[in-house]
Amino acid sequence: MKNIILSVAAAFLFSISAMGQAKQPPSRPLFYSISFPNAVHHEAEVMISISKAPTGPLRFRMSRSSPGRYATHEFGKNVYNVKAINVDGKPLTVTQIEGDVYEIPFHTSTFKVSYTLFANWTDGTYAGIDPSHAHLNMPATFMWLEGAESRPVMFEFNDLEKYGWKVITQLKHENANVYSAPDFQYMMDSPTELSASKTASWEVANTDGKKQRINVSVHSNDDQSVVNSFGTMVQKVVQEHKAVFGDLPIFDYGEYTFINDVYPTNSGDGMEHRNSTIIVDGIDKIAGNELDVLGTFSHEFFHAWNVERIRPKSLEPFNFAHANMSNELWFAEGFTQYYGELILKRSNFHTLDRYQGTIAYLVSSVLTIPGASKYPATEMSRKAVFVDAGVSVDAVNYANNFLTYYNYGAAIALALDLRLRSDFNATLDDYMRAMWQAHGKAMKPYTLKDLQNVLGKLTNPKFATEFFEKYVNGIEKSDYASLLEKAGFVLRKAAPGKPWIGMSTQVIRNRSGLVGTVGDKGFPVVTSTIIGSPVYKAGIDAGDMIIKADGTDVIDGVSFTNIINTKKPGDQITLIYTNRTGTHTTKLTVEESPAFEVVSAEKAGKALTAEQITFRNNWLSSKVK
Repeated sequence: MKNIILSVAAAFLFSISAMGQAKQPPSRPLFYSISFPNAVHHEAEVMISISKAPTGPLRFRMSRSSPGRYATHEFGKNVYNVKAINVDGKPLTVTQIEGDVYEIPFHTSTFKVSYTLFANWTDGTYAGIDPSHAHLNMPATFMWLEGAESRPVMFEFNDLEKYGWKVITQLKHENANVYSAPDFQYMMDSPTELSASKTASWEVANTDGKKQRINVSVHSNDDQSVVNSFGTMVQKVVQEHKAVFGDLPIFDYGEYTFINDVYPTNSGDGMEHRNSTIIVDGIDKIAGNELDVLGTFSHEFFHAWNVERIRPKSLEPFNFAHANMSNELWFAEGFTQYYGELILKRSNFHTLDRYQGTIAYLVSSVLTIPGASKYPATEMSRKAVFVDAGVSVDAVNYANNFLTYYNYGAAIALALDLRLRSDFNATLDDYMRAMWQAHGKAMKPYTLKDLQNVLGKLTNPKFATEFFEKYVNGIEKSDYASLLEKAGFVLRKAAPGKPWIGMSTQVIRNRSGLVGTVGDKGFPVVTSTIIGSPVYKAGIDAGDMIIKADGTDVIDGVSFTNIINTKKPGDQITLIYTNRTGTHTTKLTVEESPAFEVVSAEKAGKALTAEQITFRNNWLSSKVK
């Protein structure tokens, strides 16, 4: 094995040297070897070999952020047994100077660092190891040498035969079980699944006639026939995405891979990368769940253009030492969210009724959630450093000060698409294609001003300036009712005349936070109540226990719901509640739910005009020629 490794390393260095300038010889690669002698207990052993190390103290660290994630994550907590030895096998001093940073003050030119990794969380951000697979998100797996970010990197994945694993990754396959990355950024952007996965592949011809391979690699309990069938569905979605932009990106090494891990104990997730995406589903298998799984595939593939190549300047280069903040996630994630679902409609995987539900959800979010009425999409984007899978134990007030940039941006995309179609004889496809030409293909990171300027060229500068001032940097909302009417849809209240107090009574918990009400009488308010809602106006908030409503004992959430359902908007309910200051009485005035639904004109009993039919078809029909 050692001879194979050395020969591969030599070949790799030669290939890099051939591409570079003779006057600037490349750096020696860092070499990672990862083994799994204790996979049953979720551990891996990692060895980093360093040659031609610079003099002076060196620092190795684990990351605190990950590509596609914007909050801070303490990956260093699952690393231990950190050691170092010199070329003679003698131990070197290793000092932990921060929770995730280790310093080696004295070392030889060539030395090795080793550590144990614990990994038992399978999603797009962390890592999971057991005898069935090694699911490796690179920032959660590999320590890195500060100052060596430009060095090429090589990986040796061991124990493949022992467990019956194959390597699925966007890393370049060098030889045997050895893979490479040209530098640190590419390494961190290359998730890897080691498992007995099944793959469906096909070729796609780009606009210039050159062919590239698309792979759907699935680690699940499905038969190969299921994976093949699902791959056919993904192939249809890929073609619709290509039609939006006019051509595919040029994928490194001529391939793009969907890496999919499916198991009930997984944490559902999807994470985009330059030439691959990692999709994790917490279900039994793909069979029978194809349409639900397909939504994540659609969303993440759109990222191959939007985010991975049409990239915000605020995320370039990505900093792995702390959270990465951006004003543009409403576009990067929100517009991707819009297209992920739209593509499924254009591909005929979503019915009109289902897509109407998607539209209604977006419109209701942006028109009824308090955060959207107070803060612009840019500010919601900046909050990603706290909310994007961020973990906290203290309570937060997101119900009143946050609307996810996914929904906020998707609602903006919906409005802009309909405005372009009705006012400019253009489409959001045209806008995305213009961004692709101006910034994606040129790999020129964009700013907010760039987004506005490209829109101005497609329409006119006045419209673009006004749109961004009102709906992106401001808090005004589009007239969704009139915009949707052009496509033959009706926006209306979802529950007219029904009682609403502004608080869910479906989650039933006792005072210790356990599901059920054993030992308790009353309905506990466990989260902040929503500004402007009836329950908020009544002075009730988290920590209160509602024990009576109109003189009737509230036993649990079900009994409270039953009382509410006897009321109508405008009725009052006398509530008795307790908290640390004692027992209190208040009056709550029932209101009508502000939520909206979207229905077709036909179902609303309205005549559908020829213009509306044409508008709807142009918007929602397939674009594949």
